[in-house]
Amino acid sequence: MPPKLPVRDVLAAAVEALGGSERSGQVEMAEAVAGAMESGEHLLVQAGTGTGKSLGYLVPSLLNHDRVVVATATLALQHQLVERDIPRLVKAVGDQLDTSYAVLKGRSNYACLHRIREGVPNDQGVLVDIPEGSTGAEVLALRAWAEKEAESQGSGERDHAPRHTERVWRQVSVNHRECLGAAKCAFGAECFAERAKEKAAQSHLIVTNHSLLAIDAIEGVPMIPDYDVVVIDEAHELTARVTQAATDELSVGDVERAARRAQKHVTDKGGAGTAADDLSDAADALADALAATSPGRIEQPGEQLSDALTLVRDAARSLVSAFGKDEKDADAGRTQAKGMVQEVFATTERMAAGKVSDVLWLNEARDRIPARLAIAPLQVWAQMREGLLSDKAVIFTSATLMLGGDFNTVAGSLGLKPSERADTGAPDVAAEGALPWRALDVGSPFDYGRQGIIYIARHLPPPGRDGLGSAQIDEIVDLVDAADGRTLGLFSSRRAAETAAEAVRERLPHLTTLAQGDAQLPELSKQFVEDPHTNLFGTLSLWQGLDVPGDTCQLVIIDRIPFPRPDDPLMSARQKAADRAGGNGFMQVAATHAALLMAQGVGRLIRTTEDKGVVAVLDPRLATARYGGFLKASLPPMWSTTDPKVVRQALTRVAQG
Repeated sequence: MPPKLPVRDVLAAAVEALGGSERSGQVEMAEAVAGAMESGEHLLVQAGTGTGKSLGYLVPSLLNHDRVVVATATLALQHQLVERDIPRLVKAVGDQLDTSYAVLKGRSNYACLHRIREGVPNDQGVLVDIPEGSTGAEVLALRAWAEKEAESQGSGERDHAPRHTERVWRQVSVNHRECLGAAKCAFGAECFAERAKEKAAQSHLIVTNHSLLAIDAIEGVPMIPDYDVVVIDEAHELTARVTQAATDELSVGDVERAARRAQKHVTDKGGAGTAADDLSDAADALADALAATSPGRIEQPGEQLSDALTLVRDAARSLVSAFGKDEKDADAGRTQAKGMVQEVFATTERMAAGKVSDVLWLNEARDRIPARLAIAPLQVWAQMREGLLSDKAVIFTSATLMLGGDFNTVAGSLGLKPSERADTGAPDVAAEGALPWRALDVGSPFDYGRQGIIYIARHLPPPGRDGLGSAQIDEIVDLVDAADGRTLGLFSSRRAAETAAEAVRERLPHLTTLAQGDAQLPELSKQFVEDPHTNLFGTLSLWQGLDVPGDTCQLVIIDRIPFPRPDDPLMSARQKAADRAGGNGFMQVAATHAALLMAQGVGRLIRTTEDKGVVAVLDPRLATARYGGFLKASLPPMWSTTDPKVVRQALTRVAQG
């Protein structure tokens, strides 16, 4: 085995080749990541915006002798790594290292040649024609693109496909349950998803997402080739993504479709032909039970719902048996129908079990979306501890890992115990039977105290349940006017964002004010960036994913502390469980949730060393409530004030340059 190159030297060469300059936080991070990979310890690294954390973990990942997996929460970051950061790094230092890399996504992110060439079955399993009009044109364009990808041995990834809608993409892709499997599929040798897996198996570095990592490491379904170390970027999102991956849903329509699709594939021998009818009848019982159930958390299912779930479960089990053993000849319709029934069985079996480790709730019907039962794990830290942290070094990194001034809150949610922390004189870690962990804050190249102001509108009334009041609207208009536009509004609800946008349009007609929903988010972001006198108001997707450096964004408005809704079934269940365990459920769940979002939202303002501006929080509780100190300690260290006059003067100065 050749000796390792010094991580500092390789990083310096990469930074120089990319036209950058040395950043002390990036160097400190890279050396700490390399050390953790070498020692086998877990590491939490908080790296503020502008640190260059991608290079901070990519360089030691390429230097590591064994395979490294990098997992991201968002497709945007995954795309940035694969399309920009890694190719540029490989070009800079490729002659010194094993720079082979691959990207792995869920199967539905790749075009399916079997579906494209053999057709798409409808609910009865009959092949359907391509729809007419613009939808049909999109399907044909995707089919033609996929054939060219197959011919040129391209990736067949959705990211590289012509423009299309979600509905159209489903016409050319399959999920893992619908897939025939490479051995049975006539096009298995050309399969894009299989080729991606093969490339990953031959690569030193694999880029994937949190959900696929969770399925592989926590659910035990092999999705990723064996690896030595995993780097989790956007780690503040991990518990939410793992929870999402472990959440199952069920509607009456799901059961009915499974029964219809199975009908033509089961026989009458021994009465087996009635199995599909039995499942259809069970769907009717489920419909009646859901109609009699109130939306929200279901702590103890009533007799009617419990009986209906049992009925669906048993009927689905019988129907799976009625399919018999798989035939040697590939039959896509049969495979997909059986997969649908198996999914109904697995979901209802879990829902009927009534385990205290799961939370069950009913989402009410709205906007053509039927009522759906949902079930999710009460917590995921134990699963992550057992499946992810027990035998591999894990590097967690994000700009937001310290809440309330320390790492313990986030570390605990990930399955790491304070007693196992090796850099604080913890007790004998070996006795705990787990790998030790360390934590590091490498800071940020930004001078937050000079570049930014956090303004807390202490004089405003606390936010009410009825949305924005006149005092909040007046405050928003005055702030936007002082900033002469250049405002990103982060709101707790779509209604609040639209109300604020309407008021600003009416009172400040010389400015352009956009609201989420006016167009697709990329289009809104582009318009916001191109015209400094534009405002963009929206909800959750703007809190975390938007990167708008420069004078485009000099004012960020947050209408209220983003606590989870009191009627959120999963959050309220977790809060009650923490209380029962002797903890403080509000601080451990609600305040932690709010702190993460607040830190992400405030982080939209300062994106470069030249940016300046104000974050205006219209919720006085940040200054007056006991938990306000915890929330403020989770935010970048900007200068703070409650004086509206001072803030308006500052905004005017910044806007005038």
